[in-house]
Amino acid sequence: MIAAEQDGSFKGRHFTSEVILWALRWYLAFPISYRDLTLMLSDRGVAVDHTTLFRWVQAYAAKLEQRVRRHLRLCTGSWRVDETYIKVKGVWTYLYRAVDSLGQTIDFLLSGRRDATAAKRFFRKALAQPHTVNPRTITVDKNPSYPRAAADMKRAGELWRFSRLRQRKYLNNIVEQDHRRIKRLVRQGLGFGSLRTARRTLAGYEMMAMIRKGQVHDIGGRDMPAQATFIGELFGIAA
Repeated sequence: MIAAEQDGSFKGRHFTSEVILWALRWYLAFPISYRDLTLMLSDRGVAVDHTTLFRWVQAYAAKLEQRVRRHLRLCTGSWRVDETYIKVKGVWTYLYRAVDSLGQTIDFLLSGRRDATAAKRFFRKALAQPHTVNPRTITVDKNPSYPRAAADMKRAGELWRFSRLRQRKYLNNIVEQDHRRIKRLVRQGLGFGSLRTARRTLAGYEMMAMIRKGQVHDIGGRDMPAQATFIGELFGIAA
């Protein structure tokens, strides 16, 4: 059992915390739209508008991210880094993502730019997480911003000086395949109207993906009841 956080997260809501978290888990884990989820809830006798579901995701996806991170298994020191494209308000943005040699998600960052500054922001964010270690190797594609970012961070002492950067695209198949999971989820949504809403929703997608990959201690990736109990406990709901 984990320590539940009683912080009044659901105070003032017109629906029970169990209903909200059920909807949150399903929307973030599976490629369904808000309107599809509305029909699924109506089948359970719960009448809720799709705009309300959107508000739930915006309110709780970021909290889910914050609370899951402390329970993640340690990743390996072999990083596979790549970016994929996400459209926000009609403009293409860049989702930086990294997995380790086992396919475990290391971290992610949505950026409006694709340059050395964005790469350094991503590396710093990843290194600051409790489930990551300073990498032995960082495998990237031919994007020239990665060598510049790594060199700058080594000089500043932010990155281990013996970390080896490899620009070998064929070794990045594991992260490129992993992008597909996120892209399937994004396609079903109504689109992102701002970077803020995109970042919150993507954080929820990534956290549920980590849970379903089995990255949480003692929670199987296919054990849906255990996952539901775990998330309930994160929000202070008894099993």
